[in-house]
Amino acid sequence: MVRMAAKRGDRAVDQGFMLIELIAAITILLVLCTLALPLARNEIIRKREAILHEDLRTMREAIDQYKAATLQGMIPIKVDTFGYPPDLQTLVDGVPMKGTAKGKFKFLRKIPVDPMTGTAEWGLRAMQDDADSKSWGGQNVFDVYSKSQGTALDGTAYGDW
Repeated sequence: MVRMAAKRGDRAVDQGFMLIELIAAITILLVLCTLALPLARNEIIRKREAILHEDLRTMREAIDQYKAATLQGMIPIKVDTFGYPPDLQTLVDGVPMKGTAKGKFKFLRKIPVDPMTGTAEWGLRAMQDDADSKSWGGQNVFDVYSKSQGTALDGTAYGDW
């Protein structure tokens, strides 16, 4: 009888230790997850910021290529545009080249989606607008910026990139 009581007591002690070990393991996992979530969130933001930088660079290069083509006389210049495209869609649709009957030169495949707003709507600046203007005069597209009101990880506003 004493042996049976001792065995039952040992089992209860073993089960008690197993419960404490399980609680400790779960606590450690919760602490690790709590530390990992902000890092994962920052990594997602960092990737979106890299995509935003790349999209802005691509569109600005397309605008510069359009301007260079007008300066070289390959594209007819419209009055009051200073040789810049009238809108972003013109860079996608293409413009007829001088001296060709059917040829169109395209500068972008598509207007990229702003990763911060989730739309293909970008802020535009004309050559005639102020450098920090947030309203577009509509004459031409000299520069693009994100319409996001958010702040980057480095503390700058996305709209100022």
